[in-house]
Amino acid sequence: MKTQTIDEIFYPSSSVAKQLWIPLFQDSVSAGFPSPAENYIEKRLDLNELVVKHPASTFFVRVQGDSMREAGVFSGDILVVDRSLEPLSGKIIVAIINGEFMVRRYVLGPQGIQLVSANSSYSTLYVNAALDFQVWGVVTYVIHRPQ
Repeated sequence: MKTQTIDEIFYPSSSVAKQLWIPLFQDSVSAGFPSPAENYIEKRLDLNELVVKHPASTFFVRVQGDSMREAGVFSGDILVVDRSLEPLSGKIIVAIINGEFMVRRYVLGPQGIQLVSANSSYSTLYVNAALDFQVWGVVTYVIHRPQ
């Protein structure tokens, strides 16, 4: 397996911040495409504007593995990660544990910080002083193709 650098793993949103305006329809779609007769466009939507609130501290990272599949995060998905946000209990984060990146749910409980996977094949990791632990950022969006 090829070793990757941080720059190859995390892509700052500012490096791909070219505006791409996509039509946003005024009417909602319940289970299909809007009627051709209802082709009124409310405005144009820039996906960067939608998913990137703090461009200088937002990164994209591709997921590898299945530890968060029950939370709707699958291998190959792209996470939008905001490093300026403080993690709140219950939020999905990207963490660094002993020099390795992982995505887990951050839980602050009576036993301290827990990193909980969304796959029963993986055990909960209890953060303690013996671990070199750092929150890299908070996941704000998950981008994936429909299953």
